Amino acid sequence: MSDVYAARRGLLRDRCAAAGTAAALITRPANVRYLSGASPLGAVLLVGPSDDMMFCSGAPTGEVDEGRLDEHLRVSVLAGRGGDPAVAAADAAASARADSLGVEEHHLTVARHRALNSVAPALRLTDLGTAVEQQRLVKDEGEIACLRIAAEIADQALGELLESILVGRTERHLALELERRLVDHGADGPAFPTSVGTGPHSGRSRHRPSDRRVEEGDFLSVCLGASYRGYRCEIGRTFVIGTTPADWQIELYDVVFNAQRAGREALLPGTAYREVDHAARSVLDSAGHAEAIAPWTGHGVGLEIDEDPQLAPTAMGKLDACVPVTVEPGVHLPGRGGVRIDDTLVVRPEADGGPELLTITTKELLAL
Repeated sequence: MSDVYAARRGLLRDRCAAAGTAAALITRPANVRYLSGASPLGAVLLVGPSDDMMFCSGAPTGEVDEGRLDEHLRVSVLAGRGGDPAVAAADAAASARADSLGVEEHHLTVARHRALNSVAPALRLTDLGTAVEQQRLVKDEGEIACLRIAAEIADQALGELLESILVGRTERHLALELERRLVDHGADGPAFPTSVGTGPHSGRSRHRPSDRRVEEGDFLSVCLGASYRGYRCEIGRTFVIGTTPADWQIELYDVVFNAQRAGREALLPGTAYREVDHAARSVLDSAGHAEAIAPWTGHGVGLEIDEDPQLAPTAMGKLDACVPVTVEPGVHLPGRGGVRIDDTLVVRPEADGGPELLTITTKELLAL
């Protein structure tokens, strides 16, 4: 993997050189991990003209949550407490006679930006923008393999829950059990706070589990994800509890299912982000649910659970192959509940079979 991280830093170095920037200071944790293999708490990465170095307040531990550092990357651990690794990195860049330093202004606080200027006043600070995030957009097969394992873990955890007795248990209890099962099956931890919604709470996007208990006839919507070696996937499903679904539940489920299928089928290289959103949204609009739809249909996943691209009505750009995204349309009817169906997929060309579905738990409307 050391070669992979070195190559990623090399691409960023080339981009900086083309823009006339001598070095780059990476402070966003996901970007630090992408370029170095690990993101110890508070660590920053200096990508220089020829040499790279990580600066951190404490020595990397190698714990699962921070990742495994590129063994060839030099590390500078600050002496004493209270020092800022970003300031130390800027000082090192100035000492190496760099005349300019690219920084992630979207991640830096104003106070930190001022501190960088103070320690190295001769260093011209330029904005890297989202250069690293854009580099992260297309995943290599190693990254996709991690996402595939994360999806398998999430599928296992959800499948086991569906085999247990659910009536009478609270949303909060079910969410905690799902997160425990994720870890039991090898996840670093949950990819995001698990959402469980029952009855009138079902179908809400990112609903925080409450003490409401599961009742017969409820819709039960679940959204969970696993993190594996830092890579995060997402799955969401909706079920009916303990009885044959009512007519309105079947009708609503079929509409959301058809919308989700339309969104999945649109995931081909060259398709505009907004076209994927439109494919799913138009199905829900036609069924009269325009006011009950979330503002987006999906988003990218990787080292973060919500990263580019955004599949939304005003999103700009087109899909590339090997970009993993979610497709997660839903409808929530106030006071009644709703349906969400959410999958993680990888964009693939039609010649390779089209979109690769990573989350495979059934989307049939089951009565549990």
